[in-house]
Amino acid sequence: MRNLNILLLFAVSTVLLGCARYQTVVRPVEPSPLIQEYAPDIQEALPKPMEERILLEEPRGVLTLSRALSLALLYNPELQAFSYEIRSREALALQASLLPNPELDMEVENFAGGKEVQGFEASEITVQIRQLFLTAGKRAKRTRAALLEADLAAQEYEVIRTLIFRDVVQAYVAVLAAQEKVALNEELVRIARTFVESIDRRVRAGKISPAEAARARVALSNTELDLNQARIELDAAKKQLASTWGSSTAVFERVVGKLDTITQTIPPQETLEKLILQNPLLVRQALAIQQRQAVLELERANRIPDGIVSAGVRQLNDLNTRAFVMGLSVPLTIFNRNQGMIQAARYQVLQARQQKQAVEIQLKTQLSDSYARLKIAHSNVLILKNNILPQAQRAFDTIQEGYLMGKFDFLDVLDAQRTLFEVRARYLNALQQYHASVAEVETLINQPLSDVIRE
Repeated sequence: MRNLNILLLFAVSTVLLGCARYQTVVRPVEPSPLIQEYAPDIQEALPKPMEERILLEEPRGVLTLSRALSLALLYNPELQAFSYEIRSREALALQASLLPNPELDMEVENFAGGKEVQGFEASEITVQIRQLFLTAGKRAKRTRAALLEADLAAQEYEVIRTLIFRDVVQAYVAVLAAQEKVALNEELVRIARTFVESIDRRVRAGKISPAEAARARVALSNTELDLNQARIELDAAKKQLASTWGSSTAVFERVVGKLDTITQTIPPQETLEKLILQNPLLVRQALAIQQRQAVLELERANRIPDGIVSAGVRQLNDLNTRAFVMGLSVPLTIFNRNQGMIQAARYQVLQARQQKQAVEIQLKTQLSDSYARLKIAHSNVLILKNNILPQAQRAFDTIQEGYLMGKFDFLDVLDAQRTLFEVRARYLNALQQYHASVAEVETLINQPLSDVIRE
């Protein structure tokens, strides 16, 4: 009976040891300041699987930037894939935290022989439980390495979420600019039609040649072609925006926003470079170093052999009694001391550190390029808005009025109209480039540019 109690105690202790729990759930990555600023209704730190999401309801009517960002961050197919990636790595971390299963052995000796060992009269029956015991904290180290791998997936999700933010903002600005270009062309068509009507009245009055009216109608037709092309480009821009939340068609009517709202100044490049360390990609690389170091610690622990402890009861039939048996098995690390895996883990740590430096250099280079485009666009917008655009408008108004009074010919009117259209179109392109560059810079520093300016 005492032997059975000891065996029961061994089994219970093994089970309790296997029930010990380690953290196997990914630590949530809080939404970046960009997401909190532009899409405050996004509260999910980690993505939900598709089956847990509310079905997408396509936006109709007027669309805001905050709504567009929310749709993309919740339903973008690439982001949704990470819901399963993160959960699968969580499951792997859970698996890494589990103990090896115990083994039940049953052995019968000294039976079905000759003479004294015929049948089972002299047999020995042994029943025992074998359990592999991990040494050197391998279970905790293995779990930590797997959990850091899952945390990497969560941080990769944040990296892609930031890039999706950039894509949505740029696509949204493209739609806003396309809307303005359609409105510009509609205004030019209206001006051209009014101009044709004025010329027709002068032709009927015999003041100018009918050839002038024909040339005006040709100019009107070209303007109408430009309007048709602008509308086609608007439809394409709307579809591009809708694709960010996984839709192939755009059912919303228009977007709202002030395209001509810009800052009077932009921060120095040196100030922005100091903020590059909070870029999600660099945070991910720092986490990768921790994960590689955790793997190195695990490989070092794997040098120490694990022991197999066994305990059981042996039935001695020839003596009609029972005896308790125990055993211990430990590998001798003579040849394999896990040297190769330890060395490989060391190299992977060095590789991760080098990759972090390379990513930092790459991000600073991208910031330099984006900052240069931002400065150019900012300067172009101010010059066009304050100087060139007002002069082109005054020139067109003066020449058009003078033409009706006979002071200028028709070619002067066409040239002034073409110049005004090109300047206003260039102004819209400069505004679009400015906001696209702002989105690039904000993605790199991972915070709104307006916050940096206020500081």
